[in-house]
Formats: sequence, structure tokens, C-alpha cells
Amino acid sequence: MNAPASDITADTAQPGLQPLAGLRIVAVEQYGAGPFGTQQLADLGAEVIKIENHKDGGDVGRHVGPYFFGPEDSHFYEAFNRNKKSVGVDLKSAEGRAVLERLVASADVVFNNLRGDLPTKLGLDYASLSAVNPRIVCAHLSAYGRTGSRANWPGYDYLMQAEAGYLSLTGEPEAPPSRFGLSIIDFMTGTTAAMAILAGVVSARAQGVGRDYDVSLFDVALSNLNYVAEWYLNGGVTVGRTPRSGHPSLTPSQLYTTQDGWIFIMCNKEKFWQNMAPLIGKPEWATDPRYATFKARLENREAFNADLDAVLATRTTAEWMEIFAGKVPAAPVLDVGQALENPFVREQGRIVDFAHPDHGALPGVASAVRASGAEHPAKAAPKLGQDTDDVLVSLGFGVPEISALREKEIIR
Repeated sequence: MNAPASDITADTAQPGLQPLAGLRIVAVEQYGAGPFGTQQLADLGAEVIKIENHKDGGDVGRHVGPYFFGPEDSHFYEAFNRNKKSVGVDLKSAEGRAVLERLVASADVVFNNLRGDLPTKLGLDYASLSAVNPRIVCAHLSAYGRTGSRANWPGYDYLMQAEAGYLSLTGEPEAPPSRFGLSIIDFMTGTTAAMAILAGVVSARAQGVGRDYDVSLFDVALSNLNYVAEWYLNGGVTVGRTPRSGHPSLTPSQLYTTQDGWIFIMCNKEKFWQNMAPLIGKPEWATDPRYATFKARLENREAFNADLDAVLATRTTAEWMEIFAGKVPAAPVLDVGQALENPFVREQGRIVDFAHPDHGALPGVASAVRASGAEHPAKAAPKLGQDTDDVLVSLGFGVPEISALREKEIIR
């Protein structure tokens, strides 16, 4: 009998076993959102086999500059494809399709991040693959979904930010509309796709049959509006931009000036403001009727923020961080280099060296998931076709058969 989940501890888990060991994912993927999602699963031990068309240069991300380790090996590509395998195969050929179907028969998941009308045309959906493997999970990540008037539209992160309202929420009120500094929709959609994949595997293992799962950039962008959408749909409130990246309804929850720069403070519970007032030398503000409650501070936001700016400008950001030190939620405003060199990042081991056969150790940001008792794999992204022979041999292809496929340029 299986032990109840509550009885399973780190002591009973198999030591060193990665959480997703044994999960095989065939990924027809490229660029950012899709590879970001499968990389999260690869970091947890899933076997992710990238299918790349070697005839057109493979994953387009390999060629995205301006920074490169070498030919077909951009920094961008390495950031999205660690701990994966690469098989170079032309899926448009009959022989290439046969290779894919042999892979599908052995796999748990077939994933793609193609334009919405392409998975069905290329036979990557459940209807096309269920005869090969009834348990296969077919996960599709597209710009606008596989149905509707935009199924054949290309789409990218920044477009979704624009149409889903993000640019109207980001930046200073009088400035032009602004996007996030990161490809946040790509990352969120990749993460959502990873969740869909795991949901699909759980369902297929329980029921014995797979199905299609769809995730789109547009749907994820819209879903992320969350409470802002709730305010509009149920109260007609259209949220706009606030000065200094302020929270629309909570104060203090924004950027403030210090003696040498900026600090972001978020007293999103009343107790934190009660902590903060004496720490900044203004204990009387905790009971001042203008500032004592969220409602009062919001009504007097302009005066409150001016008073708080004046106090915070008397010390440096580092000094205030030392004073607040977990008693008040606060953060310094760092650039990317400073963020990565942050002593806390090093303390927590969040920068990891990924082993590359040609370039040695390539430092990168570690997986955000920590699995007790398991050491995550740390291999750099694969060369195009690096694992073709090994994967085909594991599927039962003989050496002469592999050689014949390579001579015909079906594989690399």
C-alpha cells in the first residue's frame, strides 16, 4: 500500500532521485516561451528531447544575438535550453515522421510552441498521435490559440502586453505607454504550459488516455490581469498608472527617495506601518489621524508621500535596509548586474555553473524550485543534433539504419 502523502518525508524518498526522473517530453519548440517552460521541467529531471530541423538551422533561438559563445550557440539559446537533448530530424519527410512516431510511442508528452494552425497540419495533435500512443499528452503553446479568427496569426510577448492593457499600467502617468522590461508574458506562458503538461501527465496516468492541452500568450496575458480585471468587470473601474510605481490602493507601497537613490517600500499590512513609524523616528505618525490607517493614508497620499520622502532622504538606501531588516518590507532598487551580484543571491546558491563541452562552466540562474534531497542537473544547452544517435539507438534503430537516414539528410 502506498503511504499517505502526509507520511512521506525526505527520509523515505529515494536519495538523489530527481522529481521528474523518467518523464519523457518530445518538444517541437523554438525561441522563448516554449523552451522556457520545458526547461523548468528539465531542471527537475524530465528528459526533454528537442526536435530541431537541421535543414533550417534548428531552434531560431540559437541565432538570436547580439551575444554568442560560438556558431549556433547564442547566449539567448543557452538561457532557455539547459539540461535538454537535441535530435536533428526533418519532420516534413516520411522517414522523419517515422522517427517522430517511434519517439511518441516511448514518450509521455509531445509539446510544441508553433503558430496555432500548424500543430494539426503537422500532425502534432492528439487526433494524429493517439493511434501511436493513446496515453500521449499533446500540449500546444501558441500566440492566440488553435481556434478562432486568429489561429493563423503570429504573435509575440510585447504585442500581448500592448493588447491586454499592460502598457497602460506600467510607467509614470505622464510618460508614453511602457512595457515590462522583461518578456514576462513569454515566461508566464511557458510556466503555465509546464503546469498544463504536468496536469496532463497526472490525468493520463490515472485514466490511461491522453488529450490536447492548449495555452496561449494572449490568454495568459489576459488571465494575469486578475484583480484589476475584477475591479473593471464588477465595478467599472479602469486602473491607470500611478506615480513611482505605486500600488493603486495601498500606501506606503511605492518608490521613495533616499539620500543616495531609491528604495521600494511595501507596507501592505497595517502592522508594517506600525513597525515603520518608530523606525524612521516618527512614532507619532502611527496614531496621526491623517496617516494611521490605509484609508487615511490613501486620502492624504500626496502629503504623506512628501513627508515620507523627506524623512527617507536623510539616510542612504543601505542604511534604511539595515534599519528595516525584515521588520518593514523593503528592497533596494538595483540594476541587473547588482541584482546578480547581490550577496543574498550568492548566499542562497542561486547562480549555478552549467557544464558545456566546449566552453567549460557557463554560469546561469538556478531553477526556482528546490527539491529536497535531489541535486538538479546542470548541463548546458545541447548542440544541434548532439543526441540524435543516442536517442535513435534507444528507440531500436540500428547503426546502418541511422547511417542511411543521415546520408539522406533526414537526420543530423
